[in-house]
Amino acid sequence: MTEILLEVKNLKKYFKTPSGMLHAVDDVSFSIPKGKTLGVVGESGCGKSTLGRTALQLYEPTGGEILFHGQNIANLSKKEFRQVRTKMQMIFQDPYSSLNGRMTVRQLIAEPLIVNKVCKNKKEIEERVRKIMDTVGLASRLSMAYPHELDGGRRQRIGVARALVLEPEFVVCDEPVSALDVSIQAQILNLLMDLQEQRGFTYLFITHDLSVVKHISDEIMVMYLGKCVEYASASEMFKNPVHPYTKALLGSIPIPSVESCHKKRQLIQGEVTSPVNPKPGCRFAARCPHATERCRQGDIPLREVTPGHFAACHLM
Repeated sequence: MTEILLEVKNLKKYFKTPSGMLHAVDDVSFSIPKGKTLGVVGESGCGKSTLGRTALQLYEPTGGEILFHGQNIANLSKKEFRQVRTKMQMIFQDPYSSLNGRMTVRQLIAEPLIVNKVCKNKKEIEERVRKIMDTVGLASRLSMAYPHELDGGRRQRIGVARALVLEPEFVVCDEPVSALDVSIQAQILNLLMDLQEQRGFTYLFITHDLSVVKHISDEIMVMYLGKCVEYASASEMFKNPVHPYTKALLGSIPIPSVESCHKKRQLIQGEVTSPVNPKPGCRFAARCPHATERCRQGDIPLREVTPGHFAACHLM
């Protein structure tokens, strides 16, 4: 039986605003087996980045459990969590703003090793920096370069190296290729997949690009306004989407053919409702063409449609 590395139960993250409580992540549960990838997709503002940061304890959760190797890390003290921190890392979305422009490539990659005191001496630090630069495809001649002197692809490779130099088990990839050209996107995705195969990394891969998430994920979770609306394996999600929001997202994927120009697309109408003090019911109801009064009466739990395929919708 495959070991579950990370399990999140009923995770909530609310932010206090002048208008009320913003429900960024609201009662989300999932699990990721060791060495696998869970893709999280949804529109901007759906809470997927907040989910990733809360899972890593970069944000303190409002409620719920975060089990890493069966241990609830949400209850750990700062001193206790420091020992877990090296095993859980993050690749940030913007490869430029996430790097200190006053530090060289060598200094940027060495920083996590120094902060976490995982090396005995400078020689060991230099050796690990050299090895990870070689692993992620950064030439040694770039070790004294600064981020502004490099292109986006190389900057993102620095971000990958910083996350992996501590040899973590779990990595949150927060839209790591969204700011890159298509050809560079493919290079970074292939790099992440190769490293996962070689070293057994476990990924939570956050993106709004469905073609990307299909390429890299074993399972996919679709989020809308802080809620999980559908959860299934990657193949099942693309073959048999159930929730109207998932269907609309899949219908928006561009198809590179002349015939596709004449196909009618399913467009999402209406405005996104506010995540501040949300009303009971399906949060997609205001934009769903199939919504009924029943959809607005109370929150809809995830139900199993087929084995391993869950959706929060009355239409099933």
